[in-house]
Amino acid sequence: MRVEWKSCLRIGVSAFLLFLAIYYWQGVTNLGALFLQAAFPLAVGAGIAYVANILMSFYEKRLRLKNKWWQRLRRPACMALAFLTVVLALLLLIWLIIPQLVSCFQVLLEALPGAIESLYGWLEEHFNISAWMAQQAQSMPDGETDWESLLKNVVSVLFKGVGGAMNAVVAVTSSLVGGTISLFMSLIFAVYILLGKERLGSQFTRLMKRALGERRTGRVLDTLRVFDDCFHSYIVGQCLEALILGSLCAVGMMILRLPYSLMIGALVGVTALIPIAGAYIGGALGAIMVFSVSPVNALIFLVFLVILQQIEGNLIYPRTVGSSLGLPGIWVLAAVTVGGGVLGITGMLLFVPLTAAVYRLLGAYVRGGERGEKRAPSK
Repeated sequence: MRVEWKSCLRIGVSAFLLFLAIYYWQGVTNLGALFLQAAFPLAVGAGIAYVANILMSFYEKRLRLKNKWWQRLRRPACMALAFLTVVLALLLLIWLIIPQLVSCFQVLLEALPGAIESLYGWLEEHFNISAWMAQQAQSMPDGETDWESLLKNVVSVLFKGVGGAMNAVVAVTSSLVGGTISLFMSLIFAVYILLGKERLGSQFTRLMKRALGERRTGRVLDTLRVFDDCFHSYIVGQCLEALILGSLCAVGMMILRLPYSLMIGALVGVTALIPIAGAYIGGALGAIMVFSVSPVNALIFLVFLVILQQIEGNLIYPRTVGSSLGLPGIWVLAAVTVGGGVLGITGMLLFVPLTAAVYRLLGAYVRGGERGEKRAPSK
């Protein structure tokens, strides 16, 4: 067996780097965390570009004109239309939710004094709370109050509170400024990705072919296509399902003459983006809003939402999301549970398409093995 010095050098360098990584593990992890923190705006920009590309591709396919100027401006115009669509959707949600939410809080504040009075009357009737409060007042120690010490303590607490409040204001302001700058950088990075996505894809493919070879590059690209198809189908299907569910909820509440129909419909639609549990979260918040007006209407709303959820789960969701992903319900539940435990709501949103892609790849792997066994000659 012939041993080349280049192979030995590569093995030696790899072993030395592995030793350094293990010996200085804390520094390596700190450096990795710093790199991830610095690259976080770029990752967010890539995510924004991926979602915006769905709308941009939709506009590019349907806005095909033979005008020479339009051929040059089609990509920027479609990208602007994609971002404008997202902004208008957010403004519409704010317009639907905020005014009625303020109205609901006003109703709650107006009903609060009466509720406190009713609660005090119930406590007085069952526990004689006035006698208990008088007894507690009598048990307090008598004597002259040291007003000088009390004033010093009050001033000290006030100064500490002002200092803590100032620190909190500075921290919040710096977080807002930093978040705004990061979001701005993410948007710029997303714009660059969208404008040159074909060129970036070509460069990435050429780099993989050089590093991995033609055959392995084909396998990697096939795997990436599966993940892209699952995420694309999930985003489109989940948004369509949320729009249908929110519209049906708002229309149904209007027919039943329930309060806050538009706000609760928009809220149920937004929370429906979270698989399985999202609509129930929106329904619970909506029930609290309706309860502030009428407990009977809140009960009617809950019954209506349960019926709507059954229709959505058996008719709408399988056609809009389930059929496109091809993921059994038990794996959707597992993905939501694990994703929620790892990354919260973000994990719930990400783990469903990830699980669908892995499920599809494993299915293709198993079917390929079974076909290989059938082709194998019997002894």
